[in-house]
Amino acid sequence: MQARALLCDEQQSFSLEDVILPDPGPQHVLVKTHCSGVSIGTEFALIQNKISWGPYPLCTGYQGVGVVEQVGEQVEGFRVGDAVYFRDSKVMELTDGTKVSAVTGTHSSHALVDPKNTHGIALLPAGVTEEVASLYVMPAVGLYGVDMANPRMGETVAVFGAGMIGLGVVAACVTRGCVVVAIDLEENRLEVARKLGADHTISGGTQNVEAELRKLAPQGADVVFESTGIPACLDPAIALCKPLGKFVWQGNYGADPVSLHFLTPHGKRLQMFFPCDDGMAPCRRAVMRNMALGALKWEHCITHRVTPEESPALFDRINKGQAKDVIGAVIQWA
Repeated sequence: MQARALLCDEQQSFSLEDVILPDPGPQHVLVKTHCSGVSIGTEFALIQNKISWGPYPLCTGYQGVGVVEQVGEQVEGFRVGDAVYFRDSKVMELTDGTKVSAVTGTHSSHALVDPKNTHGIALLPAGVTEEVASLYVMPAVGLYGVDMANPRMGETVAVFGAGMIGLGVVAACVTRGCVVVAIDLEENRLEVARKLGADHTISGGTQNVEAELRKLAPQGADVVFESTGIPACLDPAIALCKPLGKFVWQGNYGADPVSLHFLTPHGKRLQMFFPCDDGMAPCRRAVMRNMALGALKWEHCITHRVTPEESPALFDRINKGQAKDVIGAVIQWA
């Protein structure tokens, strides 16, 4: 069947193109996409070839919300008309037969999903709007890191980087009763962190981060989440840990080797954690439930809403580093 998708070529040019999806098989669910959420981190690492999941052209996007249009005969638990959220649509090509790497392809008007895939599909709970739900993966990534590191009530947690994943960490730690310190260069991100419950914020652009943190926690933070994914931020973030504290590699640092000053974490005897992905179905379900109940006010993160026709310009601006105002962005397909 024919669909439309946001594509990126090897020159990192963006366009809305007609694509062909295979006919749904007996094990597939065909979804009409209503909203797809944008990840400024992982998606643009793929676009810039810092990490690679397949050759160009690419259709990025790993989170979407829509309505079921067809259900394969072997599929159970879904019906036509169900509201769903999904993580991928892995097969598509251009109308001339050129293969498109769907990585993982949710920025498309339709998605062909295998419900048995670990990155498949689930029913959307009542009480959460489609645009908010379409940005569910980043808070699930943050929640998984928090669950792994297990910060306790009353402990001081420093979140180094308040992008969408860092904000997910902030929200998850707030619900645990931690004292949460959000750190970022951009005031608009710190403002959202405060709305999500951060106790303190530190501006990396105008303040001495380590000095300000030690006013709050003289020995350092009990747990530090490095959420930028920028290798140069590792040493400054590790310096914020207290002795016998915990450090979480919450970002994705790409395919190239990274380095750090060994003696600092060694001397502090730090524990380190390396979460990967979004914690699968349990974390996604928890995030969706918290959104539906109003416990996770994720709507505070949405700064941009665009049509499919407007999406290439938005992606070009983000890719060129001209979008400091963008935190959470949603493509509205229907």
